[in-house]
Amino acid sequence: MIRTVVYCLTVLLAGLALVGPAAAEVNEVRFARQLGLGYLQFYVMEEQKLVEKHAQALGLAVTTRWLPLGMPTAINDALLTGNADVIGVGLPGFLTLWDKTRGNLDVTAIAALNRQPAFLNTRKPEIKSLRDFTDNDRIALPAPKVSVQAIMLEMMAEKTLGKYDALDRLTVGMSHPDGTAALLTGRTEVTAHFTSAPFQYQQLENPTIHKVLSSYDATDGPNTFSVAATTARFRSANRQVYQAVLAALAEANDFIAKSPHTAASIFVKVDNSKLPVDFIERMITNKDFSFAPAPENVMKIYGFMHKVGALKKMPAAWQDLFFSDAHRLNGS
Repeated sequence: MIRTVVYCLTVLLAGLALVGPAAAEVNEVRFARQLGLGYLQFYVMEEQKLVEKHAQALGLAVTTRWLPLGMPTAINDALLTGNADVIGVGLPGFLTLWDKTRGNLDVTAIAALNRQPAFLNTRKPEIKSLRDFTDNDRIALPAPKVSVQAIMLEMMAEKTLGKYDALDRLTVGMSHPDGTAALLTGRTEVTAHFTSAPFQYQQLENPTIHKVLSSYDATDGPNTFSVAATTARFRSANRQVYQAVLAALAEANDFIAKSPHTAASIFVKVDNSKLPVDFIERMITNKDFSFAPAPENVMKIYGFMHKVGALKKMPAAWQDLFFSDAHRLNGS
C-alpha cells in the first residue's frame, strides 16, 4: 500500500508541475466509492442527481460519473492518479491518505458518511473469541492492514491477545461479496469474515454462522465507518462545485433520515442487490447506524494507527483531518 501511494504521488506531482492553475471549474465530478451501506449517500446522490441539481442552482452545468470499487486501495489509487475527484472510503484508508499527502495533495475529509458496526462472523462453532483462532483459519476482510476491518481486528487483538498484529498472518483480502460467498459456501479456507452491512446480516441469517465481535468493541462505542474526501487542490479550484457536493451530501442525509424505505429501494436498485428492500430498511433505521456528518472516535482510531507505526503525523484534533466546513460539528 505504501509503495503504491508513494509511486502514485510521484507520478501525479510530476504531472502537476507542468500544469497551470485551472481557468474554470470542472463540468464533470467523478465519484469513486466502496461497496455497501457505508456509502448510502453516494447511492442517493447518484440516483437523484443531487450534485447536478445543486450545481444548477449555482448556475453551473455539471454532470457526474460514479465508480464503485471493492477495495479501499483501489479507491485511494483512483484519487491519487486523478481518476476520481471525490471518494467515499473507509476511515483507515482515508487516514492513510491524509497522513501520506500532507504538504502535497493534502487529501482531506469533507464529512463523515456513516457510523455502523462491522461484524466478525464465523462458520466454526468453536470460535467464540479471538483466542480461538488457529493457524488453520483464515479471516477474509476488504484489505489487510488498511481497511476498517483490518484496523478494528488489530485493535481488538491488542486488547484480547496483547499483541496488535497477532492475527495479521490469518487475514486475506477479499471484497465483501466474495468474502460472503466464501464464508457461506464453506468451500475455501476462509472460516471467518470481517465485513459490513448488509453482508454481515445476510450471513447471520444462515444458522451455521455466528458473530464473534463488533467493531464497536474496539473503540468502546460507536465509531465513524466511512468518510467522503477530496484533495485541497480540487476544493480550491472548484469552490462552487464543492459547495454543490456539500449541499448534495446534506440533502442525501436528510432524505435517508426522512425516507429510509425509498433510500433502501435506491440501494437495492443501484447495487443490483437481491436482498429485500425491507431487509435493507431495517439496517438503515437500526439505532447503531447513523448517516450524520459528524465524526465519531476518529482520533482514537488515528491514535492507535499512529502508535503502531502505520501513520507518522499525529493531528492535534479531529478538525485537522476535515475541511473547515465540518469544524462546527460536534465530532471526536
